[in-house]
Amino acid sequence: MNLKDVILFEIVSSFKNKNINLPKRQTSFSAGYDFESAIDFKISPKTIFLTPTGIKSCFNKDKVLMIYARSSLSLKKSLMLANNVGIIDSDYYNNLENEGHIFIPLYNFSDKEIFVFKGERIAQGIFQKFYLTNDDNLKNMSRNQKNKVRKSGFGSTDVDHQKRDQ
Repeated sequence: MNLKDVILFEIVSSFKNKNINLPKRQTSFSAGYDFESAIDFKISPKTIFLTPTGIKSCFNKDKVLMIYARSSLSLKKSLMLANNVGIIDSDYYNNLENEGHIFIPLYNFSDKEIFVFKGERIAQGIFQKFYLTNDDNLKNMSRNQKNKVRKSGFGSTDVDHQKRDQ
C-alpha cells in the first residue's frame, strides 16, 4: 500500500476490549462502511442522541469521510442523522479532546421511544477525495488559520466565532 493511500479504522482506547466491530462493507459492491452503535440506548421522541461508535479513522489529508444514514434507518427505526451528513476531516483523527472518536447524532422523529442496541448498524461512511479551488492556498490564510490545530470535533472550528458572537 502506498503511504498516500492510507485509510484505516481503529477502536478508540475507551472502547478497547468492549467487543465492538470495525466498520465494514456488507457486499463487494457496497460503497459504504457500516458503523454500529457501541452501546445500548433509547432515544426519547423528538430528541437527539449522540451515539458512540467506539471508532476512529486515519486517512490522508486529501480525503474526507462522509457519514450518511443507512436507508433502513428511517423506515425501520424512525431515526435520521441530526446533521443529515457528517463530515469527518483527516485532522479529526487522534484530536486532543476525544481521540477522534466518531459519534453519530441520531434524531428520533417519532412520537415514541426508540431502542437501539449495541452492534446495530446505524450509519455508513464513504471515503471521498476532495479538491481545493485554485486560489485556496496557504498564502491566502491568516497566520491563525495556518497554525490552527484541531482540538476536538462537533463545531470545534467555530469556537472563535462563538466567543466573538457572545
